[in-house]
Amino acid sequence: MAPSYGSAPAVLSRGSWVETSRIAQILRQETLGGALLLIATALALAWANSPWSPAYESLLSFQVGPASLHLDLTVSEWAGDGLLAIFFFVAGLELKREFVAGDLRDPRRAAVPVAAAVGGVIMPAVVYLLVNLGNAGAGKGWAIPAATDIAFALAVLAIIGTHLPAALRTFLLTLAVVDDLLAITIIAVFYTTDLVVGPLLLAALPLGAFAALVQRRVRSWWLLIPLALLTWGLVHAAGVHATVAGVLLAFTVPVIRSRRAGGPDAGPGLAEHLEHAWRPLSSAVAVPVFAFLSAGVTIGGLSGLAASLTDRVAIGVVAGLVAGKTIGVFAATYLTARFTKADLDTDLTWIDVAGLAILSGIGFTVSLLIGELAFGESSSTHDRVKVAVLAGSLLAALLAAVVLRLRNRVYRRICEDEAADLNRNAVPDAFE
Repeated sequence: MAPSYGSAPAVLSRGSWVETSRIAQILRQETLGGALLLIATALALAWANSPWSPAYESLLSFQVGPASLHLDLTVSEWAGDGLLAIFFFVAGLELKREFVAGDLRDPRRAAVPVAAAVGGVIMPAVVYLLVNLGNAGAGKGWAIPAATDIAFALAVLAIIGTHLPAALRTFLLTLAVVDDLLAITIIAVFYTTDLVVGPLLLAALPLGAFAALVQRRVRSWWLLIPLALLTWGLVHAAGVHATVAGVLLAFTVPVIRSRRAGGPDAGPGLAEHLEHAWRPLSSAVAVPVFAFLSAGVTIGGLSGLAASLTDRVAIGVVAGLVAGKTIGVFAATYLTARFTKADLDTDLTWIDVAGLAILSGIGFTVSLLIGELAFGESSSTHDRVKVAVLAGSLLAALLAAVVLRLRNRVYRRICEDEAADLNRNAVPDAFE
């Protein structure tokens, strides 16, 4: 799916090639991805609550695409089914890399953050369902607070955590990787309706051809992209949410370079190349555009905000994100470290884990997607879900910032004390 790297310098001048590579590298930074997501959300909210809100609604409902292929979708549907397929393709590549060559390869090392991710999916759903006991029709939104938005969470961590241990970021990354896998499974199993077997079986043909090419380390975009699009279209026609196609395609890509490319220890292979090629498009275009087309909801001032947040579905979403995520992640981490042979990283304290558990309550991209799948695009409940996801994520970010900012000060003092000790020890040596 990525352009051939070997031919690129022949097309671009050296200066433009260097500039393009530099920009792509910048776009890969999680902080920038989170910032673009925040800007897109703010613009959507501003437009949806302005005098020009009808234009925003018209944009969302505008249909485009070939009706003969059942792809005459609204712009909003294209964002959810199409653009997010790119996001899940990149997430799938990251998942496979972690399982084959990353932290998830070692069961003992991965056990704690994996358990944390599982707890962080189960407990928010439990909290949501408890809040909505007896609320007819609300149960189908149980998975909305279960997902952590990695772009936002890492952006917050990068801004406030200048001196926090690297193990904290690794823990969050591993947790988020497993969280993505669980979210993908939830979407495929619980939010697939009207399954059509024929197109789903046909999708195996282009998917198999794509797999055969990437296993032979073929990078020609003119071969891979048409097969990927055909797989996506058939999965969509089968009634399965089309983002699942992105994950299936990613899982076919090899992680380890072939032995012919440089011996058995040649290192990472095509998965890393494709991830680096597509991550800028995912973080800088696909996810922000989805946010822009999904987060715009007419709040109706303070009274409208209050009305939205007093709805039981909204309360369940906020409680699930803020309380459910915190309890689930922390409890699962503690129980796994306490009663199994898996150990918490020695660089982390339980206060650090508590801050990270709160931070994992930032749910946005996948939470909005599941809200749309659960309640439909045009329902009033879906609008209240949007407000709740935004409010819960903001509250989780603020609470996590307080805890982790305090921890950051502690680690900064430790670093300063260690630097001072080194300087004192170095002075006598200079005069020897």
